[in-house]
Amino acid sequence: MSETDFDQALVTAAFALGAEAGWRKVSPAAAALRAGLDLAEARARFPACADILRKFGILADRHALHGALAEGSVRDRLFDTMLRRFDYLQAHRAGVVALLRFLPFAPPLAACLAHATVDSMGWLLESAGVRATGARGEVRKRGLALVWGYGVRAWLRDESADLAATMAAVDTALMKADALAARFSTAPHDTPPAADLPSTEPPSEVA
Repeated sequence: MSETDFDQALVTAAFALGAEAGWRKVSPAAAALRAGLDLAEARARFPACADILRKFGILADRHALHGALAEGSVRDRLFDTMLRRFDYLQAHRAGVVALLRFLPFAPPLAACLAHATVDSMGWLLESAGVRATGARGEVRKRGLALVWGYGVRAWLRDESADLAATMAAVDTALMKADALAARFSTAPHDTPPAADLPSTEPPSEVA
């Protein structure tokens, strides 16, 4: 089994366990045992539960970036990668929903996940041709994280097969971000400061 297959199997087992028993019952060891994976390898690759969430975010990013649009406007390309990322969440929906319900009771885990989400937004920005380094890049990443969180709130209520409500929410948030960017920067397509994005407070974001 490759390292990627190992990681995917453990993460999938963790989210399935979280959906069934709640995230208080989730640990790298419990997930490894559920998936029939070697505990020694799991210990080396996933020292703590936070590492499961970080890896989930990386796998979601990989899904979002693989085959993503290489042409079109920045907004179109971000829309494409964000919807691809939601497709990955949808495949683990019950576990993700259970995780979001648990995060208010686990502040350190929520803070770790929020930080990982900001890092993920940097990859989405770079894939759309927007630099995500330096002070300006940090602002852009945090701004896009708010757009992501806005979409997550819609996704939690969206029971449609095609995620139409989620798509609409992401499109609206990106449109507002694009319009505000023109006001806050002379450079085209900058993501504006987080405070100037849609005002709906997002839940603790999934990485």
